[in-house]
Amino acid sequence: MPRLEWDKAGQKLYETGVDQCVLYTQNSDGTYATGVAWNGITAINQSASGGDTNDLYADNIKYLSLRAAENYGATIEAYTYPEEFAACDGSAEIAPGVYAGQQARKSFGYSYRTLIGNDTDGDSHGYKLHIVYNATVSPSEKSYGTVNESPDAINFSWEVSTTPVAVEGFKPTAHIEIDSTKVDSAKLTTLENMLYGGESAEATLPTPAQVISTMGPSGATGSTS
Repeated sequence: MPRLEWDKAGQKLYETGVDQCVLYTQNSDGTYATGVAWNGITAINQSASGGDTNDLYADNIKYLSLRAAENYGATIEAYTYPEEFAACDGSAEIAPGVYAGQQARKSFGYSYRTLIGNDTDGDSHGYKLHIVYNATVSPSEKSYGTVNESPDAINFSWEVSTTPVAVEGFKPTAHIEIDSTKVDSAKLTTLENMLYGGESAEATLPTPAQVISTMGPSGATGSTS
């Protein structure tokens, strides 16, 4: 067997950036509305909770460990947000251009892209698509300050909670990730046409089953940004 090697050319990978975020508000029947571009995203910080162990003891020894289910959460930071997101943030339009706060918060889904880089291609080596389902946001602080000699824009921030959806053959999940360097590029283009829309179709949020049927068996052909 060959000896392991470290730091070979092209294998020094890293991840960076966030872009191409799309918002899909959820309808009352559980389907998702047409996607809209979310401009001004500065950060999406993924965070997982749960997954803790509960140790069981028997016969004077540690018998086994039971691990709790995991929950997917995130923090979205942005300079702005689409009008459609107001309903997700607890606002309702009661007259044209007039909004009432403290309303019911609409669920939503969203997708975004992060970049994969390496030592030879830089940030253009590839990317990951992230798809999130059944998300809601908690009330967030909005700090308005006076304009001064060092002007800055408000960076809004929302804490995201999710409820997992069913995935046939696997545990329910609220987050799916697609690596462009490990999937067939043509299939990836088909999936992106669903997420972002095209000449003959609107932007839609595919279900996990649709993602699986679109991507099919794992491919070996990579795609770059």
